[in-house]
Amino acid sequence: MRAVFCCLAGVFVLTSVGCGRERAVSPRSTTAVILVDDHGDTVHLRAPATRVISLIPSATETLIALGATDRIVGRTQYDVDSAVQARPTVGTGMTPNLETIISLHPDLVVVWASDKRGDVQSQLTRAGIPTLAVSLQDTTDAFRALTLLGRALDENVKATTLVDSLRRTFATTHASIATRKPPRVFYVVFNNPPMTAGPHTFIAQILALAGGENVFADAITNWPTIPMEELVRRDPDVIVLPVGEMPDSSVSHLRDMPGWRDLRAVRENQIVRIDANLSSRPGPNMGRAVVTLRNLLHPAQGTR
Repeated sequence: MRAVFCCLAGVFVLTSVGCGRERAVSPRSTTAVILVDDHGDTVHLRAPATRVISLIPSATETLIALGATDRIVGRTQYDVDSAVQARPTVGTGMTPNLETIISLHPDLVVVWASDKRGDVQSQLTRAGIPTLAVSLQDTTDAFRALTLLGRALDENVKATTLVDSLRRTFATTHASIATRKPPRVFYVVFNNPPMTAGPHTFIAQILALAGGENVFADAITNWPTIPMEELVRRDPDVIVLPVGEMPDSSVSHLRDMPGWRDLRAVRENQIVRIDANLSSRPGPNMGRAVVTLRNLLHPAQGTR
C-alpha cells in the first residue's frame, strides 16, 4: 500500500487521494538517536532520519515496509519497487557514485557491513554523512536490521509489528508441512561453477522453514562453490532456481550444461523457479518467500 504525502511548510498534513478531506499528523520526533551498527560502531543522529539512502536492496524494501518511502532520496540500480523508481540512482551498493550520494544530502546512508574495505563508509563519514553498517547473513541479522532501521526512523512500533508478523508467518508455514517428508534440495546461487547457500544463511533457513532439506547442509562456509562431481553424487530431488539474478539461468540452459544434465532433478523436470528478488533478499518479504517456497516444494496436487 502506498500513500500520497503532501508536505506543506510548517504544516504536517496527510491528504487521502480522492476523499477531499485532511487530517492532522503528529510531527516527527526531533530527539537524537543513538544506534550501534553491525560493525559495533556507535551512530549518532541529531534526529530520526528523514533523508535516507540505502545501498542494500532488502533494507530499501524495509524502509518502504515501515512506511518511509517519502524519506528515501536515492536508490541503487537494483531497487526495483515501483515506489522508488522516480528516485535518483546512485549506482550499485558496493561501488556507488559517492558524488551523487553527497549531492542528495542524506542524513543517513545504510551500507553493507560485509564491505571489508570500508571505502564507501569511510568516504561518507569524511563527508559528514552518518552511515549505518548492516550485516545480512541470516534471518537473525535480518530481524536485527529491521529493528535498527525502525529505531533510526523513530518507527519502533511498526518495526516490532513487522518482525512479529514475519515470525508468525515462519511458524505457521513450517507447521503446515511438519508431517511431510522434506525433499532434498539444491538452491542455485550461481550455476557455473555451482554455488549454493550454506546452513547459516537466510536462504538455507528459509528453505528449511518451507519444508526443504538442504543437500549441502554440511557446508562449512556461507556461500560454498560446489564441485560438479559432488553435486552429481548427492543428486538432489529438487533444484530451486532463482530467476532474474544470474545470466543463463533458464531451465533449458541447465539441460544443456555438462554435469547439470546428469542430475535426476533436471532429467525429470524437478526444477522450481522463484523470483530472485523475492528469495535472495533478507527483508520484509521473507515471509512471502517462505510461503512461495513451501508451495513450490509441497504443491497441493503433488506435482511440480
